[in-house]
Amino acid sequence: MGWVDADAHVVESPLTWDYLLPSEQKFRPQLLEPEKDGQRAYWVIDGKVRGLFRFTFSKDDLVKKSKNIGREMTTDMATRDLADVAGRIKHMDELGIAVQVIYPSIFLDPCTDRPDTDVALCGAYNRWLADVWKQSQGRLRWMATLPLLSMPDALDQIRYAKANGACAVLMRPVEGNRLLADTYFYPIYDEASRLDMGIAIHIANGNAWLNDLYRHPVGIAATLHRFRIPTVAAFNDIVLSEIPQLFPKLRWGFIEASAQWLPWVMLEAKKRFRTLGREWPDNFMREYRMFVTCENSDDLPYIVQQAGEDCLVIGTDYGHTDISSDVDAIGVFKTRTDLASEVKRKILSDNARALYSL
Repeated sequence: MGWVDADAHVVESPLTWDYLLPSEQKFRPQLLEPEKDGQRAYWVIDGKVRGLFRFTFSKDDLVKKSKNIGREMTTDMATRDLADVAGRIKHMDELGIAVQVIYPSIFLDPCTDRPDTDVALCGAYNRWLADVWKQSQGRLRWMATLPLLSMPDALDQIRYAKANGACAVLMRPVEGNRLLADTYFYPIYDEASRLDMGIAIHIANGNAWLNDLYRHPVGIAATLHRFRIPTVAAFNDIVLSEIPQLFPKLRWGFIEASAQWLPWVMLEAKKRFRTLGREWPDNFMREYRMFVTCENSDDLPYIVQQAGEDCLVIGTDYGHTDISSDVDAIGVFKTRTDLASEVKRKILSDNARALYSL
C-alpha cells in the first residue's frame, strides 16, 4: 500500500508545451525572466504575463530557505519540472511515499480568457502528464486540467485524462466569473461522477480581476485573500447547495488551505442547515464525501474530534516554497504521538486513496 502524498506539484517548463499539437504552436507560452534573480520566471501567453510563475530556485537557494524557515523545501529543478521522472521516483522512495498526486502550477492563476488558447494549453498539459504517468509506472497520478471556457472540449479532455492516469479534476474556487455552485459546471460534475473521479479544489483563483485586486503592497498577505479564503468559501457554497444531492457519488477535495478552518465552517453550515430545514448528518464529512488536506501545524486532535477521522489527507506541496510547503511533511506526521495509529494510517493513506480512487 504505502503512503500517499495528496498534494504535490509539477513546475511546468518549455517541455510541457512540446505536447501542443502542430496546429496549436501559435499558442505556445514563452518564458520571461525580467529580474534575472534565478528564482522565478514568468509565462507570456497571448502577449500577456499570465498564469502562476515558474519556480527556478537553485538547490543552494532552497537549502538556505529551508534552514531559515524550519521546513524542508529542498528539491532539484529536474524533479520539480519532471524532466527527470526517475529522479522524482527515487526522491519519493527516500521520503517513504508510494504515490504522489500531481497538481499543476501555472493553472493556479488564470492563463487566458480565450477558449482556443485554453483548449490548447490544457490539452498539452494533459498529454504531458499522461506521458509522465506512464514513465512512472503509475506512481505519479495527476489532476485533469480542463478548458472550462469550452465545455465540449472539457468533457473530451476529462475522458482522455481518466484513461491516462488522472485521478481527479482540478478546479479553482473561482473560475472566471463563476463560483463552483454555478449550474454551468454540472456537466463536469456529472461526467466526473460517471468516471469515478473526484473534484479537487486547490488554493487558486481563476478570476483575473480578483487576482489584480489582491496584489496589494503587503505581498505575503495577499495569498490569503487570493487563494485560501476562496477555497474555504467554495466548501461552504457546495455543502449548502443542491450539488451533494444531485451528484450523490461525487467526492470533493479542498487542497492546501490547511484544515484549521474546518470546524468553524462546519458549525456555520450546521446553523444554515437548520434555517433551511435540512437534517445535519451524524458524520457530515463522510456523508457529503468531503476531504481536506491538513498540515502538521494544525490542531489535529481537535479537528478529528469535530470533523471525524475519515476526511483528512496530507501532502508535501512538493516543488513549491510557500507556507504549506514541507517536503518532509509525511515523515514529520508519522512521528506524531497525539493521534491513534489507526487515525494516522487513514490520514497518510486510506483517506487519500478514497478521495482519488487509487
